[in-house]
Amino acid sequence: MEIQKPAVAGTLESSDAMVTVEPGEGIELSISSTVMNQYGRQIKATVLETLERLEVTSGRVTVVDKGALDCTLKARVECAVFRSCDASDANIPWGGAIR
Repeated sequence: MEIQKPAVAGTLESSDAMVTVEPGEGIELSISSTVMNQYGRQIKATVLETLERLEVTSGRVTVVDKGALDCTLKARVECAVFRSCDASDANIPWGGAIR
């Protein structure tokens, strides 16, 4: 899947995350988190794994995390990528692309 235009998913509320994706060269990942010291490596691994499952090979991804669970991070990344590709409800593999 290719990131075609900037897109955002999520909020800055507690226990959520805001994920922004934009076209770019290679994978450029920027993470800001209130729990970076405790869970920074896990957040990075979850985001990169989700991008890999969606077959995203290039783009700038910015994550502003407010203590989101892994399942929330996966959902936010998935939604932002699908929004950037103008995917319609009819062809989104919800639950099929992300495990």
